[in-house]
Amino acid sequence: MRQCVVVGLGAFGASVARTLVEKGCEVLAIDEEEEKVKEISDVVTQAVQADATDEKTLRSLGVDKMDVAIVSTGDDMEASILVTLLMKELGVKTIVAKALTPSHGTVLRRIGATRVVFPERDTGIRVAESLAAPDILEHIALSPEYSIMEVHAPKSFIGRTLRTLGVRAKHGVNIIAIKRKLPYLTETGESDFKEEIMITPAADEAIADGDVLVVLGPNNKIDILRNL
Repeated sequence: MRQCVVVGLGAFGASVARTLVEKGCEVLAIDEEEEKVKEISDVVTQAVQADATDEKTLRSLGVDKMDVAIVSTGDDMEASILVTLLMKELGVKTIVAKALTPSHGTVLRRIGATRVVFPERDTGIRVAESLAAPDILEHIALSPEYSIMEVHAPKSFIGRTLRTLGVRAKHGVNIIAIKRKLPYLTETGESDFKEEIMITPAADEAIADGDVLVVLGPNNKIDILRNL
């Protein structure tokens, strides 16, 4: 079980802490504000009101034994830099730090953050992308050129198998999963739908109307596929 420490329990930090717990991680949550600590104390493994810029405090809490540190100290750039430095000195291997500006992010990377995130900017980008391209249901950027995207199956694909479509050979992308809604009866006898996910679907799997394709490949190739 991975052990994680989350420093800063604002909207971003609290959301990360809750999700990590849901994924089976042990989570130590730290914040200077008592109210924020109380709000999450029933969710995480341990919640502590403390100054995370104090090395002795972090050591006493066992932060040096953590696998992952998430530094989310709100608008306090100085605190985020100090905490990131301390996490590096304590030997935490994976340090994810929240940045407010590009220059802030550059500093965090240089002092030891293994990953820098811009929650407000990234959320804005994802909202804009969803509005500009409503056929894209989910987008995970792997690099500036490659992504994993969830897209509605093109009409020309419906009823055809992956083998006959030859997506990889013809379009230069891979369909790594298919999401499909299947009808079923609830306990009360009402009709409803549940989602089935087929990971690495077989070549003889036929695309059905309403399927969502999880596609991996170059962004320009995925764009072509979307417009078929």
